[in-house]
Amino acid sequence: MAERKPIESWLTDMDGVLVHEGIPIPGADAFINRLRESGKPFLVLTNNSIYTPRDLQARLSRMGLEVPVENIWTSALATAKFLDDQRPGGTAYVIGEAGLTTALHDIGYILTDHEPDYVVLGETRTYSFEAMTKAVRLINAGARFICTNPDETGPSAEGPLPATGAVAALITKATGKKPYFAGKPNPLMMRTGLNAIGAHSHSSAMIGDRMDTDILAGLEAGMQTFLVLTGLTSVEDTEKFPYRPTHTFDSIADLVDLV
Repeated sequence: MAERKPIESWLTDMDGVLVHEGIPIPGADAFINRLRESGKPFLVLTNNSIYTPRDLQARLSRMGLEVPVENIWTSALATAKFLDDQRPGGTAYVIGEAGLTTALHDIGYILTDHEPDYVVLGETRTYSFEAMTKAVRLINAGARFICTNPDETGPSAEGPLPATGAVAALITKATGKKPYFAGKPNPLMMRTGLNAIGAHSHSSAMIGDRMDTDILAGLEAGMQTFLVLTGLTSVEDTEKFPYRPTHTFDSIADLVDLV
């Protein structure tokens, strides 16, 4: 096997790696501080499309994690970058929150329910049956179906909530059309993120807590992968997958000295 290049840039998932249900995971602040001191390019990634990078920066800052806006990459930004490359200046009917609508406005997209080029589905706190019905009819009329991420459930204090992937499945069942998912595990999200910070996959690493999104996306993008066990995956769970992380650690605290 070819020898691995030294890690010159880092990508890390947010939920389950740096924070858990609004509380920073021990060592997350030290890891972020070490990254910033090192001057190495880095990104904090999330499949959550609800919040803008500025929103997330403020939320992280309140937890004691100082991450600059330009170092935050969301599935909404990856979706907007994809649409801007595919059909610049297009139109879209959007089900989602400010993180997604702002990203699309920023690339010059017009949001409309009149013969849109795309139906774009993201996360929202309240999925409207009326909005889903409109999405089904627009897709049946020829709009292309895009989804920010395939996550079927999301966390809450009361337990799992239906998320974007689950709603996408409903729309697919009603239309017969499967969406294109822009977020993890699509390596597109990783590659556009790497391009945004001028990094190369051969000298980059991805840190995550999920085998089916974080680790798979990093693997398919050609990066080293670091699984941490502070989220949804245990050591036993890794044996269920046909691929493995490059390294496994208990938590982000164990990676501080590797930066």
